[in-house]
Amino acid sequence: MSVPEDIVREVRIEAPPHEVFPFFTDPAKMIVWKAVEATLDPRPGGVFRINVTGRDVARGEYVEIEPPHRVVFTFGWESEGSPEPPGSTTVEITLVPDGEGTLLRLVHSGVPDEVRAGSTEGWDHYLARLVVAAEGGDPSLDPWVSAASTANDERSA
Repeated sequence: MSVPEDIVREVRIEAPPHEVFPFFTDPAKMIVWKAVEATLDPRPGGVFRINVTGRDVARGEYVEIEPPHRVVFTFGWESEGSPEPPGSTTVEITLVPDGEGTLLRLVHSGVPDEVRAGSTEGWDHYLARLVVAAEGGDPSLDPWVSAASTANDERSA
């Protein structure tokens, strides 16, 4: 069995690392760019649980916390039968000072091939929202939350 290829993304954010770091550890900041609810205990072994869309819940635990430069957590989906169950993959975020800003490097390892495209699309979507939020802007309502709410409404009708 081959090891899945890592998903690697880099973005530049016009804010220093100490302003970007809390977007991965502070529930109030997490819900600005990536979740509708967040339970975060940013210490090794602490819970990482986010309700991303009102329907899709990701869960894992923090592995490493090195403010304001690095955070590593496990990740997976609570949905029954997910090929990526809670804690089954690892997300490593590195924040490197870059002039007045930050170069953020994300490495998501262990993502199964059958969900790789969706995970890649998800990180592209949410990292763009993070850039806006961390630079002091308003990423506005996540359109994926609206889509999930509509899908839930249709199922319960």
